[in-house]
Amino acid sequence: MTKFEEELNALPVSHSTKYAKYWNKAQLLTVFKDWQPQQALPVVPDFVAEWIEILKTKGLKPLKNPETYEETGFTEETLLDIVFWISEHQEDYMRAWLDGYTVEKPQLFYLKHIDMSKSDAHLNWYLAKGTDNVLIHQGIKKGKSPKLKCILKLTQQEIDSMQTGSYELVPVEDGE
Repeated sequence: MTKFEEELNALPVSHSTKYAKYWNKAQLLTVFKDWQPQQALPVVPDFVAEWIEILKTKGLKPLKNPETYEETGFTEETLLDIVFWISEHQEDYMRAWLDGYTVEKPQLFYLKHIDMSKSDAHLNWYLAKGTDNVLIHQGIKKGKSPKLKCILKLTQQEIDSMQTGSYELVPVEDGE
């Protein structure tokens, strides 16, 4: 006997006459015998979510090879990322296709300038966006979190495409 059946058998049976129909233990066992709690939706990167939506919109099958599908507007690098992700997460990909998914939130980082922050006794200096989208440094009081809107929040992929040798990566906390 399963744990569920044991717990169900321990429940009292209703003998109320107020209801013409009521569920007894046998009926509950029949209904819930194959029931399983719903699993959380798989978490997929945004590029995989976009891939799934494109394929579904075009009426294509889930196992269309990304390397042969150039009409998506994805870069060759992103298409390879899709192939690698799907090959490493086949079950999650198929569950995402069938049941839906949650899009992964990428970890974001602030870039704190190491030398400028060390030489300033009162401020840490972060990469920020100034007027006309010009990159500048914004000073934030030491010990405070850089929550100003002008301070850039960058993904690891964005940072990797930059030359950031003189910057320290500071993770953005949830809610910032």
